[in-house]
Amino acid sequence: MLIRCPWCGERDHAEYFYGGDATVKRPAENAGVQAWNDYVYLRDNPKGPHRELWQHQAGCREWLVVTRDTLTHDILGVEPVKGAAR
Repeated sequence: MLIRCPWCGERDHAEYFYGGDATVKRPAENAGVQAWNDYVYLRDNPKGPHRELWQHQAGCREWLVVTRDTLTHDILGVEPVKGAAR
C-alpha cells in the first residue's frame, strides 16, 4: 500500500504509523461517564471509504488524514491534519 505524503511524495505504508479513526469526536469535558467510555473504547468497523489518521514517522513526521477504502486498501485521498475538515 502506497501513501502519498504531501511533503515527501509517495511512500510505502511501512514508513507510516496508523493513528486511528479520524472521524471520532471528543466529548465535552463535562460529559458523562458513558460518553467518555464510548469515546475511549467503542469504534466502528466500517466497510468502504474511511478517514484515518496516519503519521509519516520515517519521513517528515507530519500527521495526515488518509481516506482509505477498507475493502480494497485503495488510498482515495490524503490531506494534512491541520487543513483537514473534520
